[in-house]
Amino acid sequence: MTQSSSKYSEAGVDIDKGNLFVSRIKSIVADTHRRGVLTDIGGFSGLFAIGNEDLKNPVLLASTDGVGTKLSVAKLCNKHDTIGIDLVAMCVNDVIVSGAKPLFFLDYFACSALDLEVATDVVRGIAAGCKQAQCSLIGGETAEMPGLYQPGDYDLAGFVVGIGDRNALIDGSDIRVGDKIIGLASSGIHSNGYSLVRKIFFEELGRSVDDEIEEFGCTVGEELLRPTRIYVESLTNILRRFTIHGLVHITGGGFIDNIPRILPSGCAAYINKGSWPVLPVFSYLQKMGGVSETEMYRTFNMGIGMMAVVPENDVEDLLHQFQAHGEHPYLIGEIKALHSGDTQQVVIDGVS
Repeated sequence: MTQSSSKYSEAGVDIDKGNLFVSRIKSIVADTHRRGVLTDIGGFSGLFAIGNEDLKNPVLLASTDGVGTKLSVAKLCNKHDTIGIDLVAMCVNDVIVSGAKPLFFLDYFACSALDLEVATDVVRGIAAGCKQAQCSLIGGETAEMPGLYQPGDYDLAGFVVGIGDRNALIDGSDIRVGDKIIGLASSGIHSNGYSLVRKIFFEELGRSVDDEIEEFGCTVGEELLRPTRIYVESLTNILRRFTIHGLVHITGGGFIDNIPRILPSGCAAYINKGSWPVLPVFSYLQKMGGVSETEMYRTFNMGIGMMAVVPENDVEDLLHQFQAHGEHPYLIGEIKALHSGDTQQVVIDGVS
């Protein structure tokens, strides 16, 4: 047994270190547990009871995502305690757009060789994200694959399960001509477009993560590692009191590809450019990288991380309520009729 374990260690996989990692993160994970969690980490599966939800026709929803090339920025900065927030955000923000509440989260951490400090920092970030999203971290997988990853590299994937009432789910089918679009500010680039971000900053401009950028008021690394905003708490509170016809999480594909995912046939979204403040990082990327406006709006969130399509009569109340729940909301557009022959379901005024 000892000889076999030694051979496995020589091959690059340290079972003892993996067990030590689990013992290290047990208290971090347990701190995220809400009512419904039935097991601690370390078992073969995580158990969660769903009978506590007061729903007439409960439906489970699931989402999975990663953080992509943003991981390379975390490695350059040697800062790994916020990338887990991004991982959670990319999953739970996709669940909340259906009007569902995230219940529990699982993660997948793959690496060349387990670095206890790095991996623990990553889990700390995941736990912080779960707390923001009011869901429980109930398990995960840590995989050492020295033949597949380079030393120091790691990759992340996240999985969330949420619950909603089938009769109250939001799918965009209630969107009507005349509805208004409220945009909720993003915290920054969030977790999309980082292959282009990395190319512009580090290859074309030769910037370092430690370079101070006057427009940002911080270093390149600090700007690029701003965690993705989690909208679960504010939207959960809003959905208790207001009717929302559609929600859009602005991720890869930006405005152009994400908004049509919820629009009924015959409807188009008209966005008023200039109705919200575009964050300095996007203006910098566009100018210094020579990126067209159309590509910017198809790649990045441009300062709007979430959109809500709402009845016109509720706009003023909703703007006030979003502010009261810590968001920065803007009235950014409206739903118009898509006329015969029109091909664009998203029109951004002033962008060709």
